[in-house]
Amino acid sequence: MLYNCILFNIILKSIIKRQVFILNEYNKDIGNRIRELRELSDITISEIASDLNIKEETYIQYENGEVDIPASFLYELAHIFKVDLGLLLTGEESRMSIFDVTRANKGVSVDRRKEYLHENLCSKFIHKKAETFLVVVDPEKNPVPSLNSHPGQEFNYVLEGSLKIYIHNNEIILNEGDSIFFDSAHRHAMVALNDKPAKFLAVII
Repeated sequence: MLYNCILFNIILKSIIKRQVFILNEYNKDIGNRIRELRELSDITISEIASDLNIKEETYIQYENGEVDIPASFLYELAHIFKVDLGLLLTGEESRMSIFDVTRANKGVSVDRRKEYLHENLCSKFIHKKAETFLVVVDPEKNPVPSLNSHPGQEFNYVLEGSLKIYIHNNEIILNEGDSIFFDSAHRHAMVALNDKPAKFLAVII
């Protein structure tokens, strides 16, 4: 019995170590693509950090793949570089022009260790007029809301659980089946309620 417990712990640690390695490599790949696009666009680190309203040190961490990169940050960069978000996420140009099918649990994941888990549901469609995400909010990872903003407008539809939306000095509670449409240039955040994860569909225009 003791041997089995020790063996189980060794295997579990190995799996966790492997997952962390994969996540780190994923962040570095995205960071390298961001750096390449910034240099091709002839934009300095100081200029792009100012455009994004973040510290240069924070931007450098993102570009070096040292920390997880928020989906809102990637969306803003795609807007600045005038490329599809899919190029930043996968390194491949979007090719689908008529339709793009995403099978269950097969979307491109973003922010996999943050309070929000984003799954991009339309990464292969070219010249999109909107970005669509399936988002899960973990109540244990974001007890205090972290506000962010990005260009455009956003539509959220709650699929499971309950959410509290913070936006422009307002706090709005949404339950399953509720929805909200807002100007995402205003700083906003979502928190899961009742100690349960919340899942919602997010469409960013």
